[in-house]
Amino acid sequence: MNELEKLKKLLHHWSEHNEEHAETYRDWAKKTHALGHIDLSEILETLYRETKKLTGLLEEAQKKIG
Repeated sequence: MNELEKLKKLLHHWSEHNEEHAETYRDWAKKTHALGHIDLSEILETLYRETKKLTGLLEEAQKKIG
């Protein structure tokens, strides 16, 4: 396996793993909101959105490799 093939597999793995984290952040945002920790909930929701952006960048990188 050459370096680009290896990177392609890594990007796919990172993207999937990133999505798992994003969903966890959103779940905790909902839980903390329900507990009345609105500021914390907003931070977790921001983490969710930013993580989704990162997933998009990882997907773009995968497309560049082909």
